[in-house]
Amino acid sequence: MARAYASIILKAPVETVWSLVRDFNGLPNWTAVVKSKIENGLDSDVVGCVRSFHLANGAHVRERLLMLDDARHCFTYNFEKPAFPVKNYLATLRLYPVTHTDQTFAEWEATFDEAPGDEGKYVKIVSNDVFAANFKSLAALIARTKPATPAGAVRWKAWAPNKVWTSRVIKGPVDEVWTVMRDFAGMGGWHEEITKMQMLKRQRADKVGGIRDFYFGAGHLHEELLHLCDITRSFSYRITKCDIPWMNYVSGPRLWPVTADNSTFGVWTGDWVASPQDDLTLIPNTEQNVYQRAFATVERNYFGKKRKG
Repeated sequence: MARAYASIILKAPVETVWSLVRDFNGLPNWTAVVKSKIENGLDSDVVGCVRSFHLANGAHVRERLLMLDDARHCFTYNFEKPAFPVKNYLATLRLYPVTHTDQTFAEWEATFDEAPGDEGKYVKIVSNDVFAANFKSLAALIARTKPATPAGAVRWKAWAPNKVWTSRVIKGPVDEVWTVMRDFAGMGGWHEEITKMQMLKRQRADKVGGIRDFYFGAGHLHEELLHLCDITRSFSYRITKCDIPWMNYVSGPRLWPVTADNSTFGVWTGDWVASPQDDLTLIPNTEQNVYQRAFATVERNYFGKKRKG
């Protein structure tokens, strides 16, 4: 099965970008589609509706909406009448907020089967001529019109997905950033307040179940590696020893490639149980002084000069 992919950082909040791309019949507003209509008079946010549209070259395409998610800012669709000679085409567009700059990370991917002899041909066409080209057009529209965030827009419908959900763009290639961050015992080398970090029992840093021992300022902690994934470029861990008044702390980062400029989009999440009064301090401190500082120092130490913020 082939996979096409493109991603970009858009200079607008996720609520604003979602209002532009959510309309399943809105392709003529920000892509090369000439005209579009939803068949059978259905609204464009009815799951199962089919959009029928024409490209500038006269080609006619039909696509069915299979999933629409206002909470996670994403939708999925397939081909009913293909634009290309491929089979089992399934595409998803997703948006994530870049909390550090209040911008948006957008990714678009599709999986499909190519005919024998066409291997890789339509991967490049869909990735570059469709997804990347349409993202470039969307970025230009945002820069030109400076659209406002819709009144009453809510970023996290049904509450945030984690107690702390924070993200940042790192100016370095994703595989190189992952090489740095993947080392579970390496954070002491690129976070100013973490010292004396080592794996207990001389275990490997990529051993799931291994425990790292370190000091964060004056505090002494142990953290157990819960998962490590080279496919999603992510890992998670839990605190097993700590002086801070919280319980069931689980956290971890994930990285995505930004294909538009070969940079990296990183998300770091954290969940725990603590008193509401303690959380008034714990939540902002963890977001800014642990997760965001970690991303910032990786960028500064390995990929260039420190940026403001």
